[in-house]
Amino acid sequence: MAKHIIKLINAVAETVNADPEVNHRLRVAFVPNFNVQNAQLIYPAADVSEQISTAGKEASGTGNMRFMLNGALTIGTLDGANVEMREEVGAEHFFLCGLTANEVQRVKHEGYRPSDVVAANAELSAVLDLIGSGRFTRGDTEIPKPLVENLRCADPFLVLADYPAYVACQEQVSAAWADPERWTQMSILNTARAGKFSSDRAIRAHCDEIWGVAAVPINLNQDR
Repeated sequence: MAKHIIKLINAVAETVNADPEVNHRLRVAFVPNFNVQNAQLIYPAADVSEQISTAGKEASGTGNMRFMLNGALTIGTLDGANVEMREEVGAEHFFLCGLTANEVQRVKHEGYRPSDVVAANAELSAVLDLIGSGRFTRGDTEIPKPLVENLRCADPFLVLADYPAYVACQEQVSAAWADPERWTQMSILNTARAGKFSSDRAIRAHCDEIWGVAAVPINLNQDR
């Protein structure tokens, strides 16, 4: 399924980037083989970081902290490191969306039917219809078919269940972006309150709580 998602991203990129009405304002890029070398260019350049893994999956890791440290604002679920980041920066400086881990478990326990979610949301239905129509794959409907069917029939990560909250969250982001003073303040606070995630603090915590070892004092004045 991951290959189908990557294919769709690149297909959307091909469509958007070839559209003269928008390509001078918006371009879509998929970075292959994401690594530290290109990350060091991307993190400082980012204004927004989307960390929208399903709550409870613990899929939100350390990359989002690097975005935070460089002043990017986060759109995220209450998953993994997002939880700690939101606690540090403050709820008012974090764009929260999606189900909580407890809500995810409840929805699955009650019997999640993604088709019902689609039927209740005309916009979401139109999005899936557009993808399935081959609009982004040069008329080929077979390429997006497995992805669309998976969402409509299974949706194991509750992507569709989180869709309305995600759209509403994007509206909040747009409102904040339209206020440069507010955005700048939020960005500075994200950087300023990222200190907890430093490697020094992490190593001290591991020494105290996991390894059970004490610091060894070093006499810098002793003869070598």
